Amino acid sequence: MIKRSKFLFSALSFFTYLIFGLTALGVQAEEFSVKDIRVEGLQRVSAGTVFSAFPVNVGDEVDSVRLVEASKNLFKSGLFTDIQLGREDDDLIITVVERPSISKIEIDGNKDISTEDLMDGLKSAGMNEGQVFQRVTMERLELEILRSYVAQGRYNASVEAEIEEQPRNRVAIKLNINEGDVASIQHINVVGNKAFSDEQLLDLMELKTPGLFSVFTSDDKYAKEKLSGDLERIRSFYLDRGYIKFNIESTQVAISPSKEDVFITLNITEGPLYTISDIQLKGELIVDEEEIRRLVLVKEGDTFSRRLLTTTSDVISRRLGTEGYTFANVNAIPEPHDDNTATVTFFVDPGRRTYVRRINFRGNVNTADEVLRQEMRQMEGGSASTNLIETSKSRLERLGYFKTVNVETPAVPGHPDQVDVNYSVEEQASGSLSASLGFSQDSGFILGLNVAENNFFGTGRRVSMGINTSNSVKSARFSYLNPYYTVDGVSRGFSVFAKETDFDDLNTSAYVLDTIGGSVTFGYPINNFSRLNFGLTVSNDKLDEGDEVATEVTDFIDEHGDDFDNFTLNASWTRNTLNRGMFATKGLSQSLSFDVTTPESSDLQFYKVNYRTNFYQPIDRFHNWVIRLRSDLGYGDGYSDTSELPFYENYFAGGMGSVRGYESNTLGLKGTQNPTDSSSPRAFGGNVLIEGSAELIFPIPFVDDQSSMRTALFFDAGNVFDTSRDYDPELSELRMSTGLSFQWVTAIGPIGFALAKALNKQEGDETQVFQFTLGQNF
Repeated sequence: MIKRSKFLFSALSFFTYLIFGLTALGVQAEEFSVKDIRVEGLQRVSAGTVFSAFPVNVGDEVDSVRLVEASKNLFKSGLFTDIQLGREDDDLIITVVERPSISKIEIDGNKDISTEDLMDGLKSAGMNEGQVFQRVTMERLELEILRSYVAQGRYNASVEAEIEEQPRNRVAIKLNINEGDVASIQHINVVGNKAFSDEQLLDLMELKTPGLFSVFTSDDKYAKEKLSGDLERIRSFYLDRGYIKFNIESTQVAISPSKEDVFITLNITEGPLYTISDIQLKGELIVDEEEIRRLVLVKEGDTFSRRLLTTTSDVISRRLGTEGYTFANVNAIPEPHDDNTATVTFFVDPGRRTYVRRINFRGNVNTADEVLRQEMRQMEGGSASTNLIETSKSRLERLGYFKTVNVETPAVPGHPDQVDVNYSVEEQASGSLSASLGFSQDSGFILGLNVAENNFFGTGRRVSMGINTSNSVKSARFSYLNPYYTVDGVSRGFSVFAKETDFDDLNTSAYVLDTIGGSVTFGYPINNFSRLNFGLTVSNDKLDEGDEVATEVTDFIDEHGDDFDNFTLNASWTRNTLNRGMFATKGLSQSLSFDVTTPESSDLQFYKVNYRTNFYQPIDRFHNWVIRLRSDLGYGDGYSDTSELPFYENYFAGGMGSVRGYESNTLGLKGTQNPTDSSSPRAFGGNVLIEGSAELIFPIPFVDDQSSMRTALFFDAGNVFDTSRDYDPELSELRMSTGLSFQWVTAIGPIGFALAKALNKQEGDETQVFQFTLGQNF
């Protein structure tokens, strides 16, 4: 309610107009010519405003009727609470009492609805500081505010307005709000359901009666919007299961006298169960009818399902979109019959064939437009293909340069057959997979100067250079890759490298490997998702025995020497349908590679075959919950004069990125201990690698932007085997672990954590519960 102890307001009514009429008649009944007009009582309103709203001018002939009408027009301006007309000789005198203006508005007591939102509502209703105050507007706003709280289930909310008169015909308004408590749902009753139980229908609803976790989820708090959503879910549930004539007859929401408890009753009519008797296609199909029918997800005899019909309409629309009919409209209309069957007719309206006028990019501050255009499969001037537009979007996402990619196809004004394709991107650090400072449990502190950029100066070229040193590895490298060496997508790259690795610090048999060399690679696109890559690597490898060297190392050096020049031919096939280049949520990537040294020019003859997969499948529509499956298989062996895979080319397993919960590189057979060596035998690796993992990726609570971080529950399994040694490997020897992982791409590089439990540790296995890495790939 509004307090009016200090201020009284006049209301416009029939009696006011009657008084105006009598006043005007009292001026003089007969006509007279207005010689002058004077306005008295003005404080803030200008005389010009009065004259513009008062339709009488100097020199006009007026009578009582015209003056009454003129007074009405002036009163409609809403600026005055009282208007009186008088006459002095032939001068017309207008005496007014102005409405007060609002000097200040305060709101107190609101928490659930922000002060900013309430102020916006007041402003849109004409109640703002400096505006004219009108009591009827104030009362209407009180009701609107209360209605907003009632919609949230706060039935005992109240709004009290205090109006304080201030000097110079101004008022200050203070809104005292008591939001009250959200009413709790004590009972939900469904009446009329026969095909499905109360429990099945109540499980569909977001609103619940109080439960064990209601204090955290607040699902027992009534809200009108939530109830509307629940009703639609129930309706969809029935329509998707064949009940075409399902109807919600009424919904009653009863409130207890204390306004703290709510009782909901839903009255429904299920109707009969319908099956589909016939499927018809009408309209302009554009493509062959048989092809369209193959896209229909239902068939005669199936139970009616609105969801399948809607999905079918979307699929047909997308198919027409690939032909350039971007705005095709497909409606599925069911016609129920008395025998509980229904004829479903798909009405196809392709609309006009549309063409792309222009492709625009927004948000690419660092990346050149040319780099983005290289990924386009939809061309300017061509017919607009929904499939090509979405494929181009996916290719931009897989670059890894952008956190988000969105696309819109607005129609060109004045050209109904043309559209623009607008891609909006949000860039992210594309060089984040390499850092110059870090630490890992395997190598200790990692120091160095690095530049690693997948989008070098926004050109799309990949450049990496640097010098690094750690306890186990010292390296220098430079690499360059141009993914669009030719306009049709042929890539070319090269690299030079030098590396010294002390395996004594990597939990493996002790030896030192010095490698220097270079490589050149070419890639050829097969289609939008697949590539073939070919290359040649030339390297010089030098071995140096360590203090605790395994006999296998000594035997190999005795047989083949310790200095090798090798020429390795590389060939690989990759296919990538992931929706993102980093932290994907959907799709499959797989690669098959084959490396073999040349038989004549290389000192050692060996080959290696590797197959890797990464599969992501979202289990909710927002892609917050995702299943990830990973596999890594490898096999290597010698040929010709080399009887086995060189030991320094062995595979290793264990640690981050492999089988978590086991120390890095410690799985597999141990090296044969030298009789004079008293230390424990160390892992020696093997020529067979089998690894796999399954992860449940889930959102991090209370974090809004999760595009650069990820948490997952994982199960890992894997090991390495050596077929050249005297034992038969068995899959039962695979080591397994489970745990929780966290990954975060920061400005200085990626961070990875894992809490893991080894499930089948065997004697001699080395385990770690907590593992992490900073500034290295994961």
